[in-house]
Amino acid sequence: MTQQQQPKEYAMQEYVDGFVLPVPRANVQAYQKMAESAKAVWLEHGALDYRECVADDLGTETFRSFSEAAGAKDDETVVFAWIVYANKAERDRINALVMADPRLANVSCENVFDFKRMSWGGFSTLVAK
Repeated sequence: MTQQQQPKEYAMQEYVDGFVLPVPRANVQAYQKMAESAKAVWLEHGALDYRECVADDLGTETFRSFSEAAGAKDDETVVFAWIVYANKAERDRINALVMADPRLANVSCENVFDFKRMSWGGFSTLVAK
């Protein structure tokens, strides 16, 4: 089993795409506007939940901070985001629709944040409410 694979016995039904990315503080409003547009598209195509959160408490002496993990520079903050789907097959179906949706075709992130520095991964739910 590779590091990216999760044993099937741990997988609950819901599936989550998670994101962590540094965003220049000066661009947080522009990022929020972009995220609002994306949220509408993902939810319309069937995502169960869509959250984009901006950091406001990253100081820690005990653990590695999100700022460090995201490689945030002094003028950047961190966005932690996730999208919830019914299952992985639904995630794949919904993401295909989202990527083909013309409303996002003109959305450019290059002036808002550095897409290459974003961390992303798909996660099987281990514990839920």
